[in-house]
Amino acid sequence: MTAYEPPAAHDAVVLAGGAARRLGGADKPGVRVGGRALLDRVLAACDGARTTVVVAAPRPTARPVTWAREDPPGGGPLAALDAGLRHTTAEHVVVLSADLPFLDERTVGRLLDTLRGSAADGVLLTDPDGRDQPLVAAYRTRRLRETLALLADRHGSPHGLPLRRLTAELNLTRISDPVASFDCDTWDDIASARARIREHGHVLDEWISAVKDELGIDLDVDVKELLDLARDAAHGVARPAAPLTTFLVGYAAARAGGGPEAVAEASRKAVALAARWAQESTPEAPVAPEASVAPKSPGDRPDVAPDATHDTRPDAG
Repeated sequence: MTAYEPPAAHDAVVLAGGAARRLGGADKPGVRVGGRALLDRVLAACDGARTTVVVAAPRPTARPVTWAREDPPGGGPLAALDAGLRHTTAEHVVVLSADLPFLDERTVGRLLDTLRGSAADGVLLTDPDGRDQPLVAAYRTRRLRETLALLADRHGSPHGLPLRRLTAELNLTRISDPVASFDCDTWDDIASARARIREHGHVLDEWISAVKDELGIDLDVDVKELLDLARDAAHGVARPAAPLTTFLVGYAAARAGGGPEAVAEASRKAVALAARWAQESTPEAPVAPEASVAPKSPGDRPDVAPDATHDTRPDAG
């Protein structure tokens, strides 16, 4: 039997120091989409990287990163990439821009898996028009360094050189992904991204991802299971029971050590309780076997607990 070999480690370099001229010079990495800065959304997609390098002036971020800066600043993408690569050591590196609102870990994993299974120097996404997106890509780190050094020798420096000078020297594989390759260059792009995450098919996943990022929670749970629990609590008990129950399930899971298994177990118990609760609210519901006592007369009410005290109020029926 062949021993399992984990995937090779990878690093990430995020270029976040552009001038954003088409946004009127706004701080593009800090523009919020779905309540999160664009840069933080990209960093969430890089969560599996051993080292994540952001080439820009330091700023607060939701996740820890290594900061780098080209010298002098403003030298363009190749100069920024060269500065970022100096802080990487892994065999493979994911290279990303900081304005990708729909990039996720699955897409990053797909880029890396394709690269590892090929002889290519890199794997990049293409946009809906088939154009290369070299800043949504995974590369062999050694080949990037060699090619950047070649361009520096040829042109004196990587400063001011366009990305196509780099990609023209590399053997690349391309993957089409019109969603993950979407970048925000204009305010219209920002508006489109903000509208898309509020569509019915996306809003819940986007909200859960935003909350987990905001709270620093790295936990994948069965969202459908929790929604079913909330539904059962709302219908079988009362509407306010839904948010309170899901809160208590989370609290119980945390006390049990956290993790998807703890959440699933706490949810299972709460679902079973909600089912029993709903059953008791049905007038003709039979008594659960464990609650049975001596045989009852025909006039006994089946939903009265054995130790219940007779109601002596004047209006008791």
